[in-house]
Amino acid sequence: MSIGRTGESRAAAEGTDPHRWWGLVVIALAQLMVVLDATIVNIALPSAQRALHMSDGNRQWVITAYTLAFGGLLLLGGRIADLVGRKRTFVIGLVGFALASALGGAATGSGMLFGARALQGVFAAVLAPSALSLLTTMFTDPRERGKAFGVYSALAGSGSAIGLIVGGVLTEYLTWRWCLYVNVPIAALAVFGAFTLLHDRPGHRDVRLDVPGVLLGCGGLVAIVYGFGEAQPRGWSDPLVLALLAAGVLLLVAFVWWQARAPSPLLPLRILRSRDRAGCLLTMTFAVIGMFGLFLFMTYYLQVVLGYSPVRTGLAFL
Repeated sequence: MSIGRTGESRAAAEGTDPHRWWGLVVIALAQLMVVLDATIVNIALPSAQRALHMSDGNRQWVITAYTLAFGGLLLLGGRIADLVGRKRTFVIGLVGFALASALGGAATGSGMLFGARALQGVFAAVLAPSALSLLTTMFTDPRERGKAFGVYSALAGSGSAIGLIVGGVLTEYLTWRWCLYVNVPIAALAVFGAFTLLHDRPGHRDVRLDVPGVLLGCGGLVAIVYGFGEAQPRGWSDPLVLALLAAGVLLLVAFVWWQARAPSPLLPLRILRSRDRAGCLLTMTFAVIGMFGLFLFMTYYLQVVLGYSPVRTGLAFL
């Protein structure tokens, strides 16, 4: 007991958080949940499609709704954390993610599931930046911060692999709905840990949110993805497909124009002027496009064409 108190006293004297390593566990648990959800539902998708009578053209929105909302709102989520406080944003993200997961697990139709997945992406976009910000404020020593980010990155990287196995086990031995319900106890544990262990500074009231940038950027991405999705059943020459693709391109061009003029841009264009950084971002873009396209079609190939069980499918992916 005295040794623990001495350690806490030393940490307080050095200006560091005495509970920072336990706080890292809470943050890593939340990040694991966010990353896990990007893959855990893939294995359950054929079962969910049968249960909710989804069309082949619409089934991809179970995956796309989450990733679009997550990626499109990620930068805004970081600004919100600066505005209202990192811990508060972190808890809001956890609670919202849990509620959206419960809604998806209880879905009675495909539209309800798509909406719940989009809500999951929204709250994940709020949760992820605040988690990273909390790490930087908890770990002030450069060596400790490096270790903390190493643990965080390892869990984030392994989350996708864990999701493949857990998704298979839950789908095969329980039901596909548990691939969503599983987030509720994880989030509840993380919320309890956040209130107990995490500390934060107040938010900055002078932070501005680039709402036009969010609308233009997300609107352009949604229009283009929706256009590609409708091209499969309608054909590339269909007026709706052409209109969606054209609208998406125009919105993204307007997004770039606005970012060059906005007082507080969502994505400062100077970030893209670095050749190394721009090259890395472009490489990651193509990698994610290829990975999620592969996930969608391989899930159906392994389970429907080859007749693999959900668990065997997860292992095959791994």
